[in-house]
Amino acid sequence: MKIAQVNIRSNLSNLQLQFLIAISAAVLFIPFIGGVHLFDWDEINFAECAREMIVSHDYLNVQINFLPFWEKPPLFIWMQVLSMKVFGVNEFAARFPNAVIGIISLLFIFNIGRKLFDSRFGLGWVVVYAGSILPHFYFRSGIIDPLFNLLIFAAIWFFIKLHLAGEIISAKRRFGFSSLWGVFTGLAILTKGPTALLIIGLVVAIAYLPDLLRLLKIKSRFLTSIPAFTLRFSDILVFFLFTILVGGSWFLLQVLNGNADMVMKFILYQVRLFTIPDAGHGGPWFYHFVVLLAGVFPASLFALMRFRRAKDQPAAQRQFHGLMLILFWVVLILFSIVKTKIVHYSSLCYFPLTFFAAVAIRDLLNGSLKWRKWLSALLVVFASVFAIAVSVLPLIDQFKEKIIDSGIIKDDFAVANLQADVEWTGLEWVLGLILISAVIYSVILAHRQSISKALKVLFAGSVLFIAGAILVFPYRIEKYSQRAVIDFYISKSTEKCYVLNSGYFSYAPLFYTKKMPDDCARPMWLLTGNIDRPFYLVLKEPHYNEWKHLIPAMEVLYKKNGFVFLARYPVKKNE
Repeated sequence: MKIAQVNIRSNLSNLQLQFLIAISAAVLFIPFIGGVHLFDWDEINFAECAREMIVSHDYLNVQINFLPFWEKPPLFIWMQVLSMKVFGVNEFAARFPNAVIGIISLLFIFNIGRKLFDSRFGLGWVVVYAGSILPHFYFRSGIIDPLFNLLIFAAIWFFIKLHLAGEIISAKRRFGFSSLWGVFTGLAILTKGPTALLIIGLVVAIAYLPDLLRLLKIKSRFLTSIPAFTLRFSDILVFFLFTILVGGSWFLLQVLNGNADMVMKFILYQVRLFTIPDAGHGGPWFYHFVVLLAGVFPASLFALMRFRRAKDQPAAQRQFHGLMLILFWVVLILFSIVKTKIVHYSSLCYFPLTFFAAVAIRDLLNGSLKWRKWLSALLVVFASVFAIAVSVLPLIDQFKEKIIDSGIIKDDFAVANLQADVEWTGLEWVLGLILISAVIYSVILAHRQSISKALKVLFAGSVLFIAGAILVFPYRIEKYSQRAVIDFYISKSTEKCYVLNSGYFSYAPLFYTKKMPDDCARPMWLLTGNIDRPFYLVLKEPHYNEWKHLIPAMEVLYKKNGFVFLARYPVKKNE
């Protein structure tokens, strides 16, 4: 009876913790997410796909400019459609799904941490994840990766559940775990394509490698560092069955509807991403190493202390830790090889990286790991860089004329961007002060052996810094980069007209003019033909200077922040 009472109290406590996590995550991720326009390319891309689904009432096919768009499957876009049905077609609705995914992600890692360790560890993992820069920021965005990462991580978790040390699994539960492993893999495929199967396949293949070599009677000392998972072909068959049923469902419908060519284009696009860098998205091989080290601050620095598994870990913890190492290196190496380099390509590493940090923090608290001087030094160095960055950025506006006159900036468009009228409060440096003060104070506390208090101060300061920076900087950065052109597109959203941009790639004219199918027309007809409504063209100023002799019929409305806005009007019948 006493045992039952203890269990009930424990369950109530866990439920209360989960409620607290959910409310805290909602407070962190939901407020003000509609306060700044969507950014090109990815945010506007997915939101526009969702808008066109609603306009066309075609919820099977993904479209851009009301033409087939084969680069992404529809799962995340369906979520945005649902959000837009509730909140309207706007920035808040486009980003709201990721805020929900953020809440689910934090609850998910809490429960994994609670199962493998205890509630305290699970809560620590949540704080580490939410208190690191890019993991926090991504849940306030409208990009596809938070959903993709959560689905892959869930698939890998159910793969681990099949093999978790110390658990006796019945045939029924084994089938359930295998099927869920496949279902989440299939959903990940419906989110971003076969990359999901590639990542999960590589992780599982490496995990099964020691057992496979054992079956083949091949010995290797190197493979003893890999966690042993027992290979069962029945599990693999169930996994593939549900992966194909779920992940292949949309592709099969496309083939049955006569869109087999679209499926082939989709596959070829995925291959191109791996082999050829997208325009403006190349980078050195170490690109993602730098992104993760700086972008997942401060968790990344703690994670460095626990990349190796502790010898005294229980078997289940060692298994999970080992598979997180495999997942981390698979993702990092894979996207370091891929020619296209984009920040969020390595974002799946956030789960294992924050897990390593949470393990390090647990070991710091229980005394099995000591706070190192190099950790203190790196925390102060990184915090100083971020503090200086947020303090210096507003000063650019005060000295922009000197910067322009100096000729340091060679890009004419960037120079024109600097002419934007941006109001800074002059107090942005306070955010940097909060971060650097929290870091220095936490380091002092740590060296006084007040580790628990040091960690609370550090992550409280980090969360305040991140939340403040998200509220202050995107709004003002957008004024430099795209506000002038977005405002122009919005001004034409109620006018029956044609709007195009040229010389640069953008989805903004589609989403912000609320383009309809009958607003599509051939560019040459718009430039020279007998048009039936006003036609507006947006160019970057350097391109206008090169092309203005080719478009003499276009009237310059105005120039602003590097963009040139032109118009051509239909000829009146009596003229």
